[in-house]
Amino acid sequence: MSQEKEFTYKNAGININDTDAIKESMGELIKTDDSRVLNGLGPFASLYDISFPEIKEPVLVLKAEEPGSKQKLAAEYGYTESVCHDMINHLVNDTIVMGATPLAVLDVIVTGSVDGETLKLLVKGMTDACKENECALVGGETSIQPQVLDANTYVLTSSMAGIVEKSRIIDGSKIQVGDAVLAVASNGLHTNGYTLVRMLMDTYPEIKDTIVSDGETFLQQIMRPHTPYYKAVKALLGTDAIHGMAHITGGGIEGNLCRIIPEGMKAEIDLSKIRMLPLFKFIREKGNVADGEMMKTFNCGVGLNIVVPQAQKQAVMDHVGQWYDCYEIGEIVVSDVPGIKPSQTAKNIRFIGQLER
Repeated sequence: MSQEKEFTYKNAGININDTDAIKESMGELIKTDDSRVLNGLGPFASLYDISFPEIKEPVLVLKAEEPGSKQKLAAEYGYTESVCHDMINHLVNDTIVMGATPLAVLDVIVTGSVDGETLKLLVKGMTDACKENECALVGGETSIQPQVLDANTYVLTSSMAGIVEKSRIIDGSKIQVGDAVLAVASNGLHTNGYTLVRMLMDTYPEIKDTIVSDGETFLQQIMRPHTPYYKAVKALLGTDAIHGMAHITGGGIEGNLCRIIPEGMKAEIDLSKIRMLPLFKFIREKGNVADGEMMKTFNCGVGLNIVVPQAQKQAVMDHVGQWYDCYEIGEIVVSDVPGIKPSQTAKNIRFIGQLER
């Protein structure tokens, strides 16, 4: 009599004992001194104390994010922890532009195989990034899916909760004609434009090791982690110094600043004032990328726009300038097309001048 094959979860690609050991090590990594975090790894869900006696009308600000195709390059070239900073910093920036203080993060890691060292590096990267942004990684989900993803590959995503006093929400509604539009410098691509960049690398493989600036190769520059802006604007949140903020991600200035411009107004941006990083000039030249395409695909050196009253302009530039280069690139003007409402159509953005060569 033939012996029938024995089917086990381990034979299918998942060893429960291994995954339990990995989860235990993760629990050590996400331990925090934050008294609002009421439990650790192990329970079915995370508990977070949301009592804020100093906030009369607390509003939760919720956001989900993933690092896009940059994580493919991260897995290929060993930027495991770095790409976690990308994801958390992106989350934080999207939260603070609403005027909120970042509180807690939940992550999801989906991987094709059990690689304990990589999983620990991913959790460590997220934990460290949270600590740097004064929030906490409170838990999440790790899913091993060997028949869904290839071995040694992973897909990341995470969600954040922030808190803001209702009267202190920053949504652009206070923006007025005459306000100044400030640029806060990025340090590179951040987490957008990588599909175009990967196509460029596939076409010209040698550029990976080409020195671009600061003694760094093209690969090193495109893998710099997304700049976090929380500490630079923290002291300004809840004040009258900021009328609006836009995190410049996919779509560039055109596709993001437009979201906060009130009806009847336009942001007039002088492209010649943008301090374009050498990396973007390199991409433009090597890929023969038109300026319009550059502005729609990349941040081109501007990671954050802050709209401020003229009377507060210098004080804000001086304050933010303690962390990052901050300078004026435009002004809010009366719209020449009546009835334009805040949207992603970019009809409330007008570019003048040309990008520096």
